[in-house]
Amino acid sequence: MPGSLIEIFEDEKLVDKIKRRLPYLFQLAESESSRAGKTGMEVGSVRERIIVALLIYKFGEANVKTKIPITEPEVDARLFGEPISIKRITGKNFGGVKLIWRVDAQKAKEFRENYYPPCSN
Repeated sequence: MPGSLIEIFEDEKLVDKIKRRLPYLFQLAESESSRAGKTGMEVGSVRERIIVALLIYKFGEANVKTKIPITEPEVDARLFGEPISIKRITGKNFGGVKLIWRVDAQKAKEFRENYYPPCSN
């Protein structure tokens, strides 16, 4: 059976490495994505690449696919063929809501009533 994301949290050496380095890497991403004291939206893409690099480090390049069409919604990578959506919330208040823009009210209502995340929790 192929690996899963759970393996990252079961690997104590990797967990320690993540605890030490991930905050620094995210801080660096924020610094590189800031202008005039404001963090730009591109910080999300930089953080995503950091997480994907972690997946490649743990599971190998052959098991992490990153060439995902830009038109494929909510999929940032595939791990052992399964879609992965990477999200990170910045700020002091943790918790968030996934929003999607729909121009017409009926389409927005249909989306709300029928939405199911394509990736596992």
